[in-house]
Amino acid sequence: MPTFPAAVLQELATNLLAAAGVSREEAAINATGLVGANLRGHDSHGVMRLPSYVKMIETKEAIPGQKLTILEEGPSRLAADGNWGLGRTLALELTNRLIAKAKVSGLAAGTIVKSSHVGRLGDYCEIATDQGFVALMTVNSHGAVHRVAPPGGKASRLSTNPIAFAAPHPSGALICDFSTSATAEGKVRVKKIAGEKCPEGWLIDSNGEPTTNPNDLYDAPGGAILPMGGPQMYKGFGLALMVEILSGALSGGLCSRAKAETQIGNCVFLLLLNPAGFGGAECFAKEVDGLMGWVRSCPTAAGVDRIVIPGDPERHVLSERSAKGVPIEAENWKQIVDLAKRLKVAVPG
Repeated sequence: MPTFPAAVLQELATNLLAAAGVSREEAAINATGLVGANLRGHDSHGVMRLPSYVKMIETKEAIPGQKLTILEEGPSRLAADGNWGLGRTLALELTNRLIAKAKVSGLAAGTIVKSSHVGRLGDYCEIATDQGFVALMTVNSHGAVHRVAPPGGKASRLSTNPIAFAAPHPSGALICDFSTSATAEGKVRVKKIAGEKCPEGWLIDSNGEPTTNPNDLYDAPGGAILPMGGPQMYKGFGLALMVEILSGALSGGLCSRAKAETQIGNCVFLLLLNPAGFGGAECFAKEVDGLMGWVRSCPTAAGVDRIVIPGDPERHVLSERSAKGVPIEAENWKQIVDLAKRLKVAVPG
């Protein structure tokens, strides 16, 4: 498995996006999001996405150079159309606009319709917590794809509908970022490209039977990903419905439906809360610190070294990969190399 310094991957990703027609500035912004995901261990949202991003650009499903068109706006709210621009560009603009509003109003909520894939939601939540805000973010697939079956069903009805929640803390923000399905679709794609089996509990085939073959999700008539929660998957599916409504219906976009009306993309919902505008920043910091200390003080079971708080794994992987480099699965790397050859972009040895 080849391993590369983050700076090398950043330069390669920027060059590939630029060769596909993206300005150097915007290419670097989006490359930072991809490599940042790899650095934190979320390879399903990392540079493996480059071939699909370039394909979307070439087919006009993602349009470089777009900014948010504001549809509705108030002191603490913003609804925008992304004009099918590059997802990280648009979501970063929304995040920064809402930070400015929340500093004044105490809270701010915003939505985007017609965005291409925005990437890892924790990325934007980290930006918000760095400024002292609590964040909640959700996206759906703009109603254009469904991969997840309802409990007891054998056909998909919703997309994987990720949700992220984050709260600032001096030793490192608490960041929950996960699909409401048993796994992110991108992780199934990683297994498919690598020719590996999926863990049990991720997938069912088109007959509703458990399967570990990632191809069963993609080959006609298509299987489905299960909701998060195992025996209590109705909880994950309930969260998925909430995400669908916040992202698709509230934004003025689209919820999951039988026939897609747009290309695959994201409808986005983002909420920022300023602790200073509620119980006070000092109380918030004290209580969150006490909560984290109380949870971490829990006695550990046999074989467990420490209690892990959401955000800890990402920080651990970030430290390790920043020092040792980012590993890229061989088949994923081959696809990137093939793309680079087609676009006449040099690749590292």
